[in-house]
Amino acid sequence: MKKNIFLFLSIFCVLLSSCSETNTAVFNGKNTDNWNTSGNVKVDNEMLILTGYGSKAILKDGKYKNFSLSMDIRTVDGGKGEIWFHTDNALDKGYRIAINNDVQDPIWWKMTGSLISVRNLTKSFVKEDEWFTLNIDVKGQSIIVNINGSPVVDYIEPAEPYRVGENKNTVLSEGTFALINNNSGTLEFKNLHLSIIDEKAINKGLQSAEVVNEQTSEIIRLHQEDFPVLDYHVHLKGGLTKEAAAIQSRKTGINYAIAPNCGVGFPITNDAEVISFLDSMRTQPFILAMQAEGREWITTFSPEVRDEFDFVFTDALTFTDNKGRRTRIWIPEETWIEDEQKYMDMLVDKICDVLQEPVDVYVNPCYLPDQMSDRYDEFWTEARMNKFIDALLKSGKALEINELYNIPNKAIIMKAKEAGVKFTFGTNNVVPEVSMLEYSIRMKKECGLTAKDMYKPKIKI
Repeated sequence: MKKNIFLFLSIFCVLLSSCSETNTAVFNGKNTDNWNTSGNVKVDNEMLILTGYGSKAILKDGKYKNFSLSMDIRTVDGGKGEIWFHTDNALDKGYRIAINNDVQDPIWWKMTGSLISVRNLTKSFVKEDEWFTLNIDVKGQSIIVNINGSPVVDYIEPAEPYRVGENKNTVLSEGTFALINNNSGTLEFKNLHLSIIDEKAINKGLQSAEVVNEQTSEIIRLHQEDFPVLDYHVHLKGGLTKEAAAIQSRKTGINYAIAPNCGVGFPITNDAEVISFLDSMRTQPFILAMQAEGREWITTFSPEVRDEFDFVFTDALTFTDNKGRRTRIWIPEETWIEDEQKYMDMLVDKICDVLQEPVDVYVNPCYLPDQMSDRYDEFWTEARMNKFIDALLKSGKALEINELYNIPNKAIIMKAKEAGVKFTFGTNNVVPEVSMLEYSIRMKKECGLTAKDMYKPKIKI
């Protein structure tokens, strides 16, 4: 009998020691006794309220490593701020999660949920004065951020993370939590729950298998220099689903703008189909764009429905040529070239006509048919480039740097930059694998593009 009791107690102790989580109270809803506070910080109606720039609350004696932190947050009157973890009283180390629901913010690529300067988010998920739930899970080298139950960040810190400048101490260690208000408005917090995770329950082998070498990654460099990391031209094609796209986006650190092809003969052909698409996508972690196809799109879709997208783009790959033939210049059988120089002059005129259409971005820019594409620089002469850039500037449209065709060339991009044109980066994928923006990043470097040169979508929630 004694042996059985001893065996039972031994099993019970093993089970107890292997529990993966234990709960810890960090805010009792009554006072800030557990917090060091400064600025305008108060507790009211079981809410921890930070008002005004520089108001902060830092949890006392925090030495947390692996944990799950959950809280409800509301921004009021423009409140913006950060949630710190693995930090200290001086805020000299650790990671920051952004709180920013202002879609008009000029720094539009650091919205709520961003793992700041590591995984910045361009999508705004919640509105001002709207309660939302934010979860932060840190397990080993993994950092996962959820908003209202949906993952928005899935990051695994490598053994040698790439960090520069003020981000040099943005690495995992252990530490406390801090809530910071960086604006004139108010941040309200309630229902703060913290669970400590047993390190034995973490699959570190799986994390190591998924880690990215940041020493050779161009994407983490963009985040570190606070450059908007957005692929403005992604299609759900070739079997790429919205679920797979979301996972791919989180893993690579590249935000996606998902664009359906809209026009005669394309997947979306009328207003009702646009609304159905938008209804299925509004809660997804993507900016939503419309690719307007053909020249009939203007009458095919109403302005009211078009304006439901975050932005609209088109190209000049489809038009009616000077002999009245509808041509799609990526299809050789539908492209008629009797005289290459005259054809090129007509093509530039057609591009200038398309630039007068009511869109925000011109994509697949300066594309040439296969018969002429091997002599791109020859056909895009100084005079033709100047005519195009002048029309582009007058139209107020942004210019895409396109990954599928590696266009336009550096000379056109430089002229556009000097004229003050804004830019987008676009994969224009036809397969499930979305690019890592290699050509766009190379042109960014060679042409000296900065965050100010990038187009800001008219983001809707």
